[in-house]
Amino acid sequence: MEKNQKIAVTIAGNDSDGSAGMPADLHSFYARGVYGMGLMTAAVAGNTKGIFAQQIMPLDFIQKQFDVLNDDFKINATKTGMLANKEIIDCVADNLEKYDMGKIVLDPVIITKHGATLLDDDAYQTFLDRLLPLADVITPNFYEQQKLTGLKLNNKEEIHAGAKKLQEMGAKNVLMKGRHDSDNQTEVTDILLTEDGAFHEFTKPFFKTDRVNGTGDTLSAVIAAELAKGKSVIDAIKIGKDFTYAAISHPIDVGSKWGPINHLAAQEENR
Repeated sequence: MEKNQKIAVTIAGNDSDGSAGMPADLHSFYARGVYGMGLMTAAVAGNTKGIFAQQIMPLDFIQKQFDVLNDDFKINATKTGMLANKEIIDCVADNLEKYDMGKIVLDPVIITKHGATLLDDDAYQTFLDRLLPLADVITPNFYEQQKLTGLKLNNKEEIHAGAKKLQEMGAKNVLMKGRHDSDNQTEVTDILLTEDGAFHEFTKPFFKTDRVNGTGDTLSAVIAAELAKGKSVIDAIKIGKDFTYAAISHPIDVGSKWGPINHLAAQEENR
C-alpha cells in the first residue's frame, strides 16, 4: 500500500465534456501523481461549441461534501474554481476557515478569457471580502486582474503594482498570468509576486490554437498538486507552466470547435 499519498481537492463545477472545471482539475491531479477529489458546486451541460444548461448544487449538499471529506481524509491542498454565487462563496469560505484543507490555490473564475463576467456584484464583493484573504496563491487571468486591481495593466510596472495591490488585499502569493490573445505575440510571460515581496517571471512561447479549454484550470490545479507534495510556490508554478504549455502545444483532436488541451501529452513530457 502506498504510504503518505498526497491528496488535493477541487471545489468547482463539472463540465460535461471533460475539458474544463472539475474534470480538467482531476486530470491534472492524476497526471502529477496526486490523489484528486472533487467537491462539486455546479454542473454544466456543454460541449466544444458552448454551454447549453447549468445546475447549481444546493447549499446543504455542498456543505455535506465538505463535512464528509474532512471527516475521512487529510487534504494537502485545495483549488477553487466556479463558485457561482454569494451563498456558495460564503459556504466555501466558512469551510476553508473551519477545516484545515492544506494550501489554498484560488482560481478566481470571475471573468472568462474572452472578457465575459461570471459573478454578480454581491458575489464579487463576497469573493473579495471572504475568499481572497485565504489564498496561498491566486491565479487571475488578464481580465480578472483588471477587474480586481482597477488598473489597465499596459506595462510591467502596472502589472507589478497590480500584484502588490492583490497582496495588500490578502493573497499571500500572486500569479499575474500573461495575455495570450494577440495574433502578433511570440511568447507569454506570467509574473509572480511571492510572499517575501520578490518578483519572478515565467516565459513560454505563444502557441496559437483553438484547443485551449481548461488552460487556466490546469495551471492552477498543477500548482495545487505540487504544493500538496511539498514543493515551494516558485517550483510549483514553474512545473505548472511547463505542464500547461506541453498540454497546449500538443493539440488533441476532440470536439469540433474550442477543444480541450492535451493532459496526456503533458503527462508524458513532464514525468
